[in-house]
Amino acid sequence: MGFYVQVELPVWSVTLGKDSATVEFLRAEAKRISKEYGNHPSFCFWSIGNELQYDFNILASMLGEMKAADDRHLYTTTSFTFEKGHGDWPENQDDFFVTQWTKKGWVRGQGVFNQELPSFDKDFRASIDGMEVPLVTHEVGQYSVYPDLTEIPKYTGTLMPLNFMAVKEDLEKKGLIDKAPQYLQASGKLAAILYKEEIERALKTPGISGFQLLDLHDFPGQGTALVGLLNAFWESKGILIGEEFREFCAPVVPLLRFPKAVYTNNETFEAQIELCNYGKDELKNSTLSWEITADGRSLGKGKTPAAALAFGHNGGLGKISFPLQQVTNASKLEVCLSLDGTEYRNRWNVWVYPSSVDTKWGDVKYTRSYDEAMVLLKKGEKVLFNPDWRTLQGIEGKFVPVFWSPVHFPNQAGTMGVLCNPTHPALADFPTDMHTDWQWWDLNINSTTLVVDSLQGGAPVVEMVDNFVHNRRLTSLYEGRVGEGKLMLATFDLQTALDKRPVARQMLYSILNYMNSEEFAPTQLEGLDKIKDMFGTARNQKQSAKGIY
Repeated sequence: MGFYVQVELPVWSVTLGKDSATVEFLRAEAKRISKEYGNHPSFCFWSIGNELQYDFNILASMLGEMKAADDRHLYTTTSFTFEKGHGDWPENQDDFFVTQWTKKGWVRGQGVFNQELPSFDKDFRASIDGMEVPLVTHEVGQYSVYPDLTEIPKYTGTLMPLNFMAVKEDLEKKGLIDKAPQYLQASGKLAAILYKEEIERALKTPGISGFQLLDLHDFPGQGTALVGLLNAFWESKGILIGEEFREFCAPVVPLLRFPKAVYTNNETFEAQIELCNYGKDELKNSTLSWEITADGRSLGKGKTPAAALAFGHNGGLGKISFPLQQVTNASKLEVCLSLDGTEYRNRWNVWVYPSSVDTKWGDVKYTRSYDEAMVLLKKGEKVLFNPDWRTLQGIEGKFVPVFWSPVHFPNQAGTMGVLCNPTHPALADFPTDMHTDWQWWDLNINSTTLVVDSLQGGAPVVEMVDNFVHNRRLTSLYEGRVGEGKLMLATFDLQTALDKRPVARQMLYSILNYMNSEEFAPTQLEGLDKIKDMFGTARNQKQSAKGIY
């Protein structure tokens, strides 16, 4: 039927109030906007500006004048602010409040997902307890996606995509141009799962009245902010289709609340059933159905009646309790929740690993020392070289991709997610897609990504997508023949507290099964001596600000 529009005065400023001419222009502009557009049916919300700072006495005066002159809208002082003493709670005259955090905590996931173990039972109700006006979360998302270089021919007017052309030229020079579609998909899929959890946490929070995405499509400004699931032309990048997006962002969204993404098969998967209803009607006498599958095979299902689904958040609708003993092999499960008789459904992935594994080292030698690895390789041994990630020189391991724009914020330490071949035999006992999903959190956080531009031969088993300013060859698992020996280099932690880290334990199990098989026949690897200084004792977390732009 149309859009609800939040209008803002044309100012994004950290010094509002220091220049009186600017303030007077904005006062006059507010009157002009009200006169020309105030009666438009889409004009519902009005904010003085974006992330305003400095003089909140002037802002309060302006807002009072605007509300007195035109009472047809809902007003807020600013769309978030970093100003000390403001921004963490509504101003006195605010009809609604736009923010990223309150004085009680975050209301968005961007500052959380890298620091906390993945969990899906979180919301932000503690952060908004006591708030008396509707809250809208500010600029959620901002997860950077690798450029889609097939977009270049679409620029047929006066704009030239010099940024995309620079990335393409750099990849061609480095012999990586064939990787570009994989970089796009791997980084895009990661962004999509993060957007999903961002939105679902807001939907699970009674009292949060909306969220603002930054953005649903790419923003070509600020150096290149490719944060969209759609491109700058509002077209699909092939990351996910509209039907998939609407599973977690629609008038009616089925929701599950469960504590973690990774289980062992001596546990029980337990989840609370919820639903958010912003549809046309309250729903009566409905039924919610759930099913758990593995590789398309049904493992269990059930139904929950819902006599009334009111507008807004509906919690406590039922419970899933599913023992996992029947899952004997490492598996990715899909949990689907749907509203019977409608198109509304939602899905989540969880991973189940054996509670104990018989790790067979066979003739594989393990070391954390570069020098010892070289001695063993010269003897013709199979070597799992797993240097201490805390002293390895490289790129800090993270789960989330770089923020907003690695061009606009060039000093970020970070990558854009895992890229791997799920059918590689080294991953045969470690179920994964080609991209990062929640089960990778432990390995990514407890790792340092290695830059391997100087290596020749061998092959990466698990790559990391570099941000598009640098386009380096990055890895966290690499294989190669060195002399008469066979090497597997792993830069995530495969040693510490494996009894409490089932993902790392399962990865080690899968790697060792591969290394002890006839399939472990890597190609010759040269240049390892050129990066031996990376396996030192002083971790280098500094990232070069220089790139291809």
